[in-house]
Amino acid sequence: MSAAVAAAAAAATSSLSRCSSSTNSSSGNQSHHQSLIPAPVCPPVLSRYESQKRRDWNTFGQYLKNHRPPLALSRCSGAHVLEFLRYLDQFGKTKVHNDTCPFFGHPHPPAPCPCPLRQAWGSLDALIGRLRAAFEENGGQPDTNPFGARAVRLYLKEVRDSQAKARGIAYEKKKRRKSQVQQNGSSQEIITMQGLEARSNTGSNLIGSSSSYGCLGNNAEMS
Repeated sequence: MSAAVAAAAAAATSSLSRCSSSTNSSSGNQSHHQSLIPAPVCPPVLSRYESQKRRDWNTFGQYLKNHRPPLALSRCSGAHVLEFLRYLDQFGKTKVHNDTCPFFGHPHPPAPCPCPLRQAWGSLDALIGRLRAAFEENGGQPDTNPFGARAVRLYLKEVRDSQAKARGIAYEKKKRRKSQVQQNGSSQEIITMQGLEARSNTGSNLIGSSSSYGCLGNNAEMS
């Protein structure tokens, strides 16, 4: 009788040992499997300028899709860029006085007037700079860049001069500031870039609910 009890106890001990070994092996396999799973890679954090440039580029692409008829980027010219800039004027926040307005050339008008709101020249200039860079970063050639067309440069110059007269503000070219010299002796130029904030609702032929422009940058001052 005691021999049978001893044999049963030995069998139970062996069974428990095998079960424990199996559990430990399974746990080890799971731990090894988990160690093989690659850690998630965090996307690089974009600077404010790069983020704004990406939004501008996506917005211009949406504008081309909503164009009537739809327009491919490869067929986009300086004339289409001018259409885009004039389209943005409806979302402007800068008062530009007409030559018949009594406040024409007055930098600080004492009363409101019915003159239209436009996009500020500095904001448009910064926008074109970002789109020009984005075009080439997305495979475009510099010699076919519509944002660097002569017609676009002349338009921006006309906007600058007309707004300077209408608002009584002299625009001066900002000098680039140099950062501190690095350890290798090189220096980097810092260029202040204006933001592009979406504030408008879409219409029948507008860009889109999340990308229509309300104002461009910090140069859109109210007068």
